[in-house]
Amino acid sequence: MTHLPYILASYGLFAGLAIALTVNATLRLKTARARLALLERPSSRPPGASSSP
Repeated sequence: MTHLPYILASYGLFAGLAIALTVNATLRLKTARARLALLERPSSRPPGASSSP
């Protein structure tokens, strides 16, 4: 009996998890950048609001 199937399954699980985490982080970063761009738009501020405290 060879241990190769267990080793390949282990590497496969690791690769799948790494890909899932990478995709999740990429989507969250894209969403965060879009929200930041929305907050930084000058037209989205109410009249009279200044950019510095």
